[in-house]
Amino acid sequence: MTYKKSVVVAAMLLLGTIAVYPQQKANPRKPAAKTDVQAELLREIRELRAMQTAQQVQIDALTRAIADKDAALKDANTAASKAEQTAETATATAQAATTTAQSVTAAVQANADAVKEIQTNEADMQTMNAGIVSTISANKIEADSPSTIRYKGITITPVAFFALEGVYRQRSVNSDINTPFNSIPFPSANEGHVNELNFSGRQSRLGALFEGRAESFKLSGYFESDFLGTGTSSNNNQSNSYVLRQRQFWGQAATDKGLTLTAGQMWSLVTENGKGADNRTEKLPNTIDSQYMVGFSWTRQPAIRLQQRFGEYRTGAVTLAMSLEQAQITNFTANGTNPSQYFFAGTGQNGGLYNAAAGAGAGNTASTSAISTYANNVAPDVVVKASFDSRFGHAEIGGLARFLRDYYYPVTGYTGTAAAPTYIYASTSTSNTKGVGGIFGSVRGTVNKYLDVAVQGMAGQGVGRYGSAQLADATLRPDETLEPIRNYHGMASLEAHPTPKLDIFAYYGGEYAQRTVYQTPQGNYIGYAPSNLSNAGCYNLPGAITTAGSGGSLSAVTCNAPTKYISEGMVGFTYRVASSPRYGRLQYSATYQYLQRQLWTGIGSATTPVSPRAEDGMVHIGMRYYIP
Repeated sequence: MTYKKSVVVAAMLLLGTIAVYPQQKANPRKPAAKTDVQAELLREIRELRAMQTAQQVQIDALTRAIADKDAALKDANTAASKAEQTAETATATAQAATTTAQSVTAAVQANADAVKEIQTNEADMQTMNAGIVSTISANKIEADSPSTIRYKGITITPVAFFALEGVYRQRSVNSDINTPFNSIPFPSANEGHVNELNFSGRQSRLGALFEGRAESFKLSGYFESDFLGTGTSSNNNQSNSYVLRQRQFWGQAATDKGLTLTAGQMWSLVTENGKGADNRTEKLPNTIDSQYMVGFSWTRQPAIRLQQRFGEYRTGAVTLAMSLEQAQITNFTANGTNPSQYFFAGTGQNGGLYNAAAGAGAGNTASTSAISTYANNVAPDVVVKASFDSRFGHAEIGGLARFLRDYYYPVTGYTGTAAAPTYIYASTSTSNTKGVGGIFGSVRGTVNKYLDVAVQGMAGQGVGRYGSAQLADATLRPDETLEPIRNYHGMASLEAHPTPKLDIFAYYGGEYAQRTVYQTPQGNYIGYAPSNLSNAGCYNLPGAITTAGSGGSLSAVTCNAPTKYISEGMVGFTYRVASSPRYGRLQYSATYQYLQRQLWTGIGSATTPVSPRAEDGMVHIGMRYYIP
């Protein structure tokens, strides 16, 4: 029986008692006064009613308490239901966590297996990456951390800088930022009294390096170009119209054992390298002048190069290399009254994609001739080089073999005088080939982290083409065969790095062409720099201008001897304003160059020495932004 029902029954029994009680009091067997009995009965009734009222209050309180307890019990049941649901959810979550843990355990085991496989192949991966690490190390000066583009299995690294450069020359050579060193004017030329100032953006460069892997070969392709080419209509009158030119464009295959084959247009193997004979490690002077420095040995031309490295660069390596390169006879010079029935070159044909350059391929009877034509080559230039790398620096030594050929009608007789010789020729032509060449070498070392020093040189016959000044590499003999000229050139450099942002450098270089002269039966001297040539007018004031608006030639008719020696000293700096592997590099540069050009001795005068000299000072400035 519930608590509520018990209270109700008790109340009913109490009321029943109250109803019976008056009958017992009125029992006639107990006599009492009627008035007293009634009064007593009324009093008891009032007390019972008071008790009933109090009990009713208690019953109401108990009823409310029971209702509150029922509500609390209901709430407790609801909470218990929610708790049960929460417990079920927690149980489901725990089961899911258990499943996830099992999956993670399986994944960890799979990763452990993969790591084990990677560790097994680690040696192969290190070998595959050795070439890339070497390339990055050799070129870390040019690009801190170059970004790359992935195309299929190829990694593409963009190469570019954007430049504004300018040059001020004390004496004009009518040139852009590149300087024709062998054309420094004497006082007898109008240009010898006029300075020039030119701005240029043409050395701005665009290119890319492509790298991939095919079986056991690392494959590479590289190109770079600038705007230092000229078309037939190129000018800077209003909208500069200079053309894009090919600087380098080559492909390469290399093995992990150091064997490399490269073919295309590239720097000559004669050019000093920073690592072995590796492409893209060439050590160039820090110049703005795109003709670089007097005494610097170089060409860029089509070639095929084979090299083999023994050892590692970081611990010590020897590299042997051989290259077959495009041949050319440049700046042929023949002084005197020469025989004329010979040729070794011809003007280009537009249909053959060679420029139809001015000049003739036949013999020249002028005092000095520099024929800008294409040689009829019999063989490529052959270059061999051995390079040595260690932690102390880099050294190399090599040799160059060339083959100069001309066609001529042999001279069968001589008449006339030394002043006016006459030549008699055979009716059938023949050819003659001369094997020439030279040796070259360089040494470069790091004194400490602040200073690098280097020296390079080249000596031989017919090697003027490989020097920046482009002195003559051949002349003419009386029998009309070609004769190579002995050439020497060299350069020394100091490159300091006082702070991470600043480079300061100084260079000195020189180039020499030896006098090479022959005498004909009539007593006429021909060849390179006969001593009877007149230099009497080299220091005279220019003559009258023959063409209005034109400055005239760079030499006078009485300043005839060719160049004996050209020297150049240069100092400069490069300051990297900002350098970031993510955003690229912004740098400013400035150089001062002083050049001196000395002619061979000839016939002088009271005002001109027998071996006159021309001088020129110039300042180059530049700003470049390199992409990262």
